[in-house]
Amino acid sequence: MLVKEVNWLGDIVISLPALKAIRRALPDAHLSVLVKEEFASFFDGSGWVDEVIGYRVSRGARGLVDRCSIIDGIRHRKHDLAVLFPNSFESALWAALGGVTYRAGFARDGRSLLLTHRSTPSAEVLGTHQVHYYLEMLRETLGIEGDADDYALDVHEPYRLDVRQWLAERRRRPQGRLFVLAPAAAYGPAKEWPMDRYAALIDLLDIHEGAECVLIGAPAERARCEQIAAASKSGAIVGAGEANIGEVIALLSIADGFAGNDSGCMHLAGALGIPTVAIFGSTNPNRTGPMGPKTRVIYRKLECSPCLARTCRFGHYNCLTQIEPAELIDAMTAMRGTP
Repeated sequence: MLVKEVNWLGDIVISLPALKAIRRALPDAHLSVLVKEEFASFFDGSGWVDEVIGYRVSRGARGLVDRCSIIDGIRHRKHDLAVLFPNSFESALWAALGGVTYRAGFARDGRSLLLTHRSTPSAEVLGTHQVHYYLEMLRETLGIEGDADDYALDVHEPYRLDVRQWLAERRRRPQGRLFVLAPAAAYGPAKEWPMDRYAALIDLLDIHEGAECVLIGAPAERARCEQIAAASKSGAIVGAGEANIGEVIALLSIADGFAGNDSGCMHLAGALGIPTVAIFGSTNPNRTGPMGPKTRVIYRKLECSPCLARTCRFGHYNCLTQIEPAELIDAMTAMRGTP
């Protein structure tokens, strides 16, 4: 059995209850997960997944070669069922050309004829949290029921040991609290709280919590993290670009709290159950907010919100600039007393 995972880190977390539902419903099946190469380490601690197939699709002519390799890999493994979490035509085409007998997914992006088990999302599910989207697809196409609260992440213990060593070499106050911040977002500036606010937050966490901060993100986000660390009086450890996804999960698992934009790291933190403060700008927290028992969303629902845009069409980004660092401190303090 093959599961084609979604293409963004946050969406992988959101789809996890559906993936676990498949495992429970088909305990004896060989479960292979096809996922972008940069996200493959997400599953390194998940012993219930039998095989993780990481792939990369290059630009230009090389991309055609990569796609043919993916299809050949699917054909070689002789899967009898493919569950397609993405809505894309291409994911269904890969499964069909790879000779998978049964192919389940939502009939979107013009791919209806490529699916043997298909449905369309209901209006109700499109208005709720996205976790229910994947669960409805499973229920309507394969009759598999799932639990939206089954999102707990698996931590790969060797990564946790590596992260502890990495921190030991960089922390100034190893006995103090540790907070992780994710100050960037791949989607664009309409999801990014201003850098000066993050610098101020670092200093407030030092004053109120005696805490050190680690700034995480993708390699392309390292420069932003370095600027924020330099702008703060307290300074911060910059870890952006130095860890794979499995190592980021391990880092978050030992942190005392997290704050960040609507991003994949936000979803990881919430699902790990650590105090998580999420800053929302252009996106809708009711649709893609963090899952977890200790999560708080800070969101200014203006007359133009949520616009779902990458950049503010008015140029002011008021949904983000109106949020003050002290609000995040208050949210963290409030969560400390929750079970």
